[in-house]
Amino acid sequence: MKVSAEWLSKYVSLENVDITELAEQITRSGIEIDSIENRNKGVTKVVVGYVKHKEKHPDADKLNVCTVDAGEGEDLQIVCGAKNVDAGQKVPVALVGAELPGGLKIKKAKLRGVPSHGMICSAKELGLNDKLLPKEQQEGILVLPEQVEIGTPIARLLGLDDQILDFDLTPNRSDCLSMLGAAYEVGAILGREVKLPTPEKELVEVRKPASEYIAVKIDAPAMCDRYAVRYMTGVQIAPSPLWMQNRLMAAGVRPINNIVDITNYVMLEYGQPLHAFDADKIAGGVIGVREAKAGESLVTLDGQERKLGAGTLLIVDGEDHPIALAGVMGGLNSEVTEQTTNIVLESAKFSGSSVRVTSRHLGLRSEASLRFEKEVDPNAVIPALNRAAALMMKHASGSVHQGVVEKVVNQPKERIISLSLSKLNAFLGTDISSLETKTILSRLHFDCGDVAGNTIEVRVPTRRGDITRDVDLIEEVARLYGYDNIPTTVIEGPTTAGGYTKPQALRRSLRKLLVHGGWQEAMGYSFVKEGSIKRFPRLGEGEYEVKLAMPMSEERGVLRSSLLPGLTEIAVYNRNRKQDNLALFEIGNVFLSKEQKLTKQPQEMSVLGMLLAGNRHEKRWNVPLEKVDFFDIKGALESVFEALGLSEKISYEANKPVGFHPGRSASVYLDTAEGKLWIGTLGQLHPELQHELDLEDTYAAELLLEPIYRHAGATVVYRDLPRFPSMQRDIAVVVSQEVQAGDLIGSIRKTAGELLEAVEVFDVFTGSKLGDDKKSVALSLVYRHKERTLTDEEITAVHGSVVSALEQTFAAELRK
Repeated sequence: MKVSAEWLSKYVSLENVDITELAEQITRSGIEIDSIENRNKGVTKVVVGYVKHKEKHPDADKLNVCTVDAGEGEDLQIVCGAKNVDAGQKVPVALVGAELPGGLKIKKAKLRGVPSHGMICSAKELGLNDKLLPKEQQEGILVLPEQVEIGTPIARLLGLDDQILDFDLTPNRSDCLSMLGAAYEVGAILGREVKLPTPEKELVEVRKPASEYIAVKIDAPAMCDRYAVRYMTGVQIAPSPLWMQNRLMAAGVRPINNIVDITNYVMLEYGQPLHAFDADKIAGGVIGVREAKAGESLVTLDGQERKLGAGTLLIVDGEDHPIALAGVMGGLNSEVTEQTTNIVLESAKFSGSSVRVTSRHLGLRSEASLRFEKEVDPNAVIPALNRAAALMMKHASGSVHQGVVEKVVNQPKERIISLSLSKLNAFLGTDISSLETKTILSRLHFDCGDVAGNTIEVRVPTRRGDITRDVDLIEEVARLYGYDNIPTTVIEGPTTAGGYTKPQALRRSLRKLLVHGGWQEAMGYSFVKEGSIKRFPRLGEGEYEVKLAMPMSEERGVLRSSLLPGLTEIAVYNRNRKQDNLALFEIGNVFLSKEQKLTKQPQEMSVLGMLLAGNRHEKRWNVPLEKVDFFDIKGALESVFEALGLSEKISYEANKPVGFHPGRSASVYLDTAEGKLWIGTLGQLHPELQHELDLEDTYAAELLLEPIYRHAGATVVYRDLPRFPSMQRDIAVVVSQEVQAGDLIGSIRKTAGELLEAVEVFDVFTGSKLGDDKKSVALSLVYRHKERTLTDEEITAVHGSVVSALEQTFAAELRK
């Protein structure tokens, strides 16, 4: 909310108040001031001038020679190139010696041989935001109203000697979305009286009742508590007064005409949105409120046709035709134009939730909807209506007909809160007296009753909808008493040492392990292109992607169901920039749903994704380059499982997962008490996908982290260094091509028992000598006893059992 200091001073005295210090006080009282803007960007010696004559420049078709009276005693000759300059205009004139924004200094000059003693200025040259000016004033010089006095300093005339405080309001402080709300706040901080407008004294009604011209009905009582209108005749559409235009532009609102400007002015003043209808365009002399029907539409004031949905609140005429979106924007079919003479002025209390539904459904936000969504003061409906009617009577020559025509569904109830002084001081650690408490609350215009025992009964005004409990009153007392005046107290009560949950600790360990292993962490988008779910294996039971209602682009239309599309996208980005050697990982969430149209939250899972491409190391003069392969990505996973204490529980099975190379990929399983649990996939990307993305051989892995969180060892188990020698035996067995090395290792571990310290594959051989469906797998077995040296006889017996088990289980033959 932009608050003009000049406008604010009309309600609360700012005499002897430094605006910078006031901004600091407001911030310390709970409302942050984002910035202080000076409207004067550096304008000096610019006054109102009168163009007496205009002639064409003798040597330039686009220049004019003007004779200008600037109140200097003698006329000035000024050369001007603006198309809209003309005799009889009042214009801003920068005299010789003047300064303009940007450091421009005005000197005597000759333009194409003709002397020029000053400059006729445009709004932009004066530092004004020309986008906030009426359309006819946005090009060329700024033409001033005829009634302004020649020689008047332009800074005073245009309200440039003003400072704008930008209130950064939290959602609960919607009361300060108005100048009066800001005045109450500043008055309370400074301890000064707040002077309110008195429209009832200024309003002169004609005898004929408004009810003879217009009637009101409410057909949606749940969405509209109160709807009130006034009827005016004989209005004259014209520009609004310059002082009003200045205040609107200071607040960031573009002036349009006197009727529209007055409704905007009162909205900013009271925080109560208003709307003016052309009365002659309201059929049947009836104005009503109802919900939209299926298939209805309305062309709004911005010229856009809006398709209306259920829950949209409408203003309709006597023939039930929509004429406005309640609380959001008026309809083009009831717009006030230059031909308008009769006005129906609306002021209402619409439900904030209904306005929010309309605004979101149509993607249409306005200053009015912003205020209605946060619930306006129900007791401001009639005062704001009367204030606007009085201003229209004065500045639009309108005749205000007698009485307010209204329907009231709900009247606001008085809110009385009991404030315990002992609770207040216990919460704040202070010793504030009852008199001081009542004084602070009265500065906020809260009515306080007598102190009964230890309690004060406080009547909260309806403009402060955020005050609902005694703790809210305690906060009000605290911020006006001054946070700096509240003493420091020792924290009491039980304390609990902070710590990470098991998943948090494991994620940190994973990151640390992978980063120290040479991997780089990636942070991909949670939004991916629709259809990405088909490229890689599903990690859960979801069947559908979760689509976004308003995606940032077509490439970011759904929530990701896998981390791999994002990692491959990062790989493509890097490859296009000559970065081929990649070792990337990401820990993040993926999303899946069993519903095509969501009715509940999608399934969300924590996942580890990894991607490997390029060479194992950078180019060196004496080391040949080696491409990464399947076993590099598998080795990285094994390092992860070893660090988490899961090595003994992990197994791999070759298969053909979606998106991966059919012969260079595998599924990862975790052995649990309930059986083998699938937790992810690893392998080379499918050649077709690599070709589509223009990638070289690229390897990836993706693991579900939830099962790992549950089964990873909670503690690190240490063991003594071996004191006795080991014995190694190697065997090579010929088995079927279908037999997996992991199954052979599992059988060996089971048979050899605790004497087996390690087993690993060191060679695989295939060839015609073995047969097309056979392969030779060579394994190295290491035996060791913890407490003694093993004998050859013991090892021979165990090793023989291992060989027998392989022969019986896999029809293995020792290779000779």
